[in-house]
Amino acid sequence: MRLYTLTSDLHGELAHNAHNEQFIRDIEEAIGETFDYRESDFSDYGAAGDVIYVRTGGTEGIFREVFKGHEGARVRLLTSGQSNSLAASMEILSWLNQQGLDGEIIHGSVKEIANELMRYYPSSVRTSPSLIRRFSGRKVLAGKRFGVIGKPSDWLISSSVDYAKVRKTLGAEIIDIPMTELLSAVKGQEALGATTFASLIPPTPDGVGLSHLSEISFPPVVPQGTSALRGGHGRPQVAAPNASWPCALKALNEPKYGKSLTDKDMEGALIIYAALKQLVAKYHLDGFTLRCFDLLTTVHNTGCLALSLLNSEGIIATCEGDIPAMLSMAITRIKYGKSGFQVNLSRISGGNFLFAHCTIPLDMVSDYCYDTHFESGIGVAIHGILPVGPARLFKLGADLEHCIDERVNIIDNPYGNNLCRTQVVVRSWADRDKEVGKDALRNYMLHEPLGNHHILITQ
Repeated sequence: MRLYTLTSDLHGELAHNAHNEQFIRDIEEAIGETFDYRESDFSDYGAAGDVIYVRTGGTEGIFREVFKGHEGARVRLLTSGQSNSLAASMEILSWLNQQGLDGEIIHGSVKEIANELMRYYPSSVRTSPSLIRRFSGRKVLAGKRFGVIGKPSDWLISSSVDYAKVRKTLGAEIIDIPMTELLSAVKGQEALGATTFASLIPPTPDGVGLSHLSEISFPPVVPQGTSALRGGHGRPQVAAPNASWPCALKALNEPKYGKSLTDKDMEGALIIYAALKQLVAKYHLDGFTLRCFDLLTTVHNTGCLALSLLNSEGIIATCEGDIPAMLSMAITRIKYGKSGFQVNLSRISGGNFLFAHCTIPLDMVSDYCYDTHFESGIGVAIHGILPVGPARLFKLGADLEHCIDERVNIIDNPYGNNLCRTQVVVRSWADRDKEVGKDALRNYMLHEPLGNHHILITQ
């Protein structure tokens, strides 16, 4: 059985060969044979039983390039549940489905994976009805205006959206904003930073101001379940602090997995927030999606904290330039009146689904702490705790015609390594299981996903 691999340059810790991984060695022991390792050489790909091990996120664009000329082959995507492997596989499978090509995701316990690998031609007959439904929210975003800052990340191969169709179907306008404009705004905010941010930070005995951010109310945030104050032209405005939400940010803490955070890290993250807020005002936006990974090399920080705060204020803000995720979040904001959390599916274990990302809105959490951005190990990201109980999982497809809108239950908030910082485990809603079959959500994720990112809304 030949094993091909896809690995993003962002994950340097996985530069060693796949055969050194315990995950792969366990699978080999379970199937009773050793893989024929082809690594990243796809020149002879396409034989029966060939398997592509998607080792990390950010590999979707790589797949599309190496797959050229092999369109007749059935694609079998092996995932480990680490380093956004499953999320990347979902985006790849979504793209294959759009092209009318055959594929599946192989994921689960070592025993489950071994059983699937030994069946070279698994049945395409699904055991559960599809959860995908027709989307009926015509003009639901009428009058809204959204920005794409930068462009969609290269790995979002199944997430291209027709702007004209968005206007016709949803009633919203989408405009492109060059990344250079955001970088200019960041520089402008940096020039003001010494006075703008320092003046908001009360002095402390040791002279370190940002260690007492919990004592200030910058930037103010609207708690979940309330509405942001709105100003001229119906654009979101910053809400005033109130008794129920006296401050927006907690004091810095020592991250569980990332490097120690400094005042400079926090100030840089808040400068990105201020620059994004400047663009929102300039272009009269109701929301935007940001090609956030470009910030890693240009300003050496991330947009995680900025997106968290902006969503908490009622400004739709998604990462990776994911337009369907942005539209999905805007729809759920209108439908449910709450912030949504843009998540990757990281792991499936039985009936449990582990989702994760670094940008949880602060008005969704009962508590939180800071860590670094997972993939890069820099910047300021958030580990948040979501309340256990009922929630919904929503995603509008890139065709704007299909969606998934499923009730689920949040059951746990783990904090493990090798995943984005906010992690939440959900299960299918029990009554829904009885109605459509207990494997319906698993079937959707592994056979017909509408891309990788979904929107989680607590209820």
